[in-house]
Amino acid sequence: MKKPHWLQNLSRLGLEFWLPLPLIGLFFLLGTGWINHHVLSYTYKTTAQLQADYKQQIEFSASLTIRSIEAEIDRRGELTEVTVRTADSALQEMEFEFPVTEFTEVDAAIAKELGLTPESVRPLIRYRIDD
Repeated sequence: MKKPHWLQNLSRLGLEFWLPLPLIGLFFLLGTGWINHHVLSYTYKTTAQLQADYKQQIEFSASLTIRSIEAEIDRRGELTEVTVRTADSALQEMEFEFPVTEFTEVDAAIAKELGLTPESVRPLIRYRIDD
């Protein structure tokens, strides 16, 4: 069976392949748009509810050898930044911030945070005061 003349011209120019592509693209575009619309507009009914205001606390305890404690007291900002350096542990350094500037209060805050007595912490602390 012989092809019509216009089909032979299309075949000779290579348009027999290229002409259906816009139709296929349009079909693909409309089809995916329809699927996206239905999937994204679907209302999901869940029975589980999330609680967003819950804060989980984790208790951490470890046996550490404390090498040094550096406390930088900022009198203008009314806070103390504390760096605790440890030895023989994967945890090499800990940093704390306390809203106190008096030496005894800083000692007590560090001791409370580390679970020690102020007397055992006091010899390890080195202070720096920023006015």
